[in-house]
Amino acid sequence: MRIISTEKAPAAIGPYSQGIITGNLLYASGQIPVDPATGNVASTTIEGQTEQVCKNIGELLKAAGSDFSRVVKTTCFLSDINDFAAFNGVYAQYFTGKPARSCVAVKDIPKGVLCEIEIVAEV
Repeated sequence: MRIISTEKAPAAIGPYSQGIITGNLLYASGQIPVDPATGNVASTTIEGQTEQVCKNIGELLKAAGSDFSRVVKTTCFLSDINDFAAFNGVYAQYFTGKPARSCVAVKDIPKGVLCEIEIVAEV
């Protein structure tokens, strides 16, 4: 196993890694819309937050030697299922290969954000 870490995505805020490669797969921890340059939540809208989450995922993929076209599975968490359509609008711009996906509404996400995405990708 190899730990993936990049300063271009938010640092882990607990006892976990940003990502782990085992075999030919990257398992990335859930990304929230924190701007790694400031440590602050990037936006107050679902569109803005989804955009930042996808940028963070892109940096993790790059650090692992992969990209969005190699994502095989995502798990998406929304704080409000009513944001589903707006979330999908941004998500579709990044995950053009249409990976397998689960998307659920949850009670709370760290820092009170509106969305979180975790991925599994080929490397």
